[in-house]
Amino acid sequence: MTVAVAIFAHQEERRIGVCLASLSLDRPDTLFHVLINGTTDATAERARVAAGGRANVIVHDIAQGGKSRTWNHFVHDLLTGEDEVVIFMDGDAEIEPGSLDALVVALGAHPNANAAAGMPLNGRMAAAYQQGLRDEGGLFGDLYALSGRFLADIRKRGLRLPEDLIGDDGMVAAWAHTGLERDSQWVHERVLACEGAGFRCEQVSLFRPSTWRMQYKRLINYSVRFYQNRIVSDIMTREGPDGLPARLSSLYEEWLPRWHPRPGLTGWFDRKALARMRDAV
Repeated sequence: MTVAVAIFAHQEERRIGVCLASLSLDRPDTLFHVLINGTTDATAERARVAAGGRANVIVHDIAQGGKSRTWNHFVHDLLTGEDEVVIFMDGDAEIEPGSLDALVVALGAHPNANAAAGMPLNGRMAAAYQQGLRDEGGLFGDLYALSGRFLADIRKRGLRLPEDLIGDDGMVAAWAHTGLERDSQWVHERVLACEGAGFRCEQVSLFRPSTWRMQYKRLINYSVRFYQNRIVSDIMTREGPDGLPARLSSLYEEWLPRWHPRPGLTGWFDRKALARMRDAV
C-alpha cells in the first residue's frame, strides 16, 4: 500500500524538527511532503536538516501562505493520485508512535469510510475533544487521513477549499460525511474516530510569552471561523460543495450586516474578527 503524508508548516522553525522527529520517516512506500507556505523564518532549512537527505521526504518551499490554499495545491497539483491513503497533519504537532499505521488500518478495515480522525492526547480538554470526535465525527487539522478513493473524487470534481477559509478540517469533514453532496446526505459512519492514532500540541504556558501571542491570534481566527461557518453551512445546505466560492470574502458584504459580536469575553475576539472581515471586502 502506498501512502502520502502532507505536513503543513507556517513559521514553524521552533517546532518542525520536533514534529518530523515524531514520525517514522523510514516507513516503506510512504512519501512525506513538508508543505512550508508563506514562511519567512528558518522552517525550510530546519525541515531539510530533519529530513536527513531521505529521498522520500520532499520539502516544498511555497511562497504564498494560507493552509486552505496550500491544501488545494497539494491535492490537485502535488499528489499523483496513486496513493491509497493520504494523511494530513500540522507541522507543530507531535505524532504518537504507530499513529500513521493506525489510520491506514482503520480506513482499510472500513472501505465505505472517507476519513479517519487522529485523537488529541494532551491539554485539559483532551478527553472532551476525543468524545466529541466519537460522537460528532469531526476532524482535527493536526492529524487526519483521507482515503485515496475519496480524494480521487475530489480531484475529478475539481473541488477546492475557499482560499481564505479558516480551518480545512471542518470543511473536509463535511465533504467526507456527505460524500461531496449537500448536508442532507450526511452519514456519520463515513468519518471514523481512530483510537490508535493521536497527536500532542504545544500548550499555552505562563513561562513562554510566544504561546500567549499564538493563543491570542488563534482565538481571533476561531471567531473568523465561527462567522465563516455560517456562510459555509448555508451553501452546503442549499447547493453542496459545488456552490463554494473561490474566496469566502466575496460574500462578506452580504453577510456582515447580519452578524454581531457574542456576549462575554468571546465578543472581544469577535469584534477583532469582524473588523478583519470588513477590511477584506
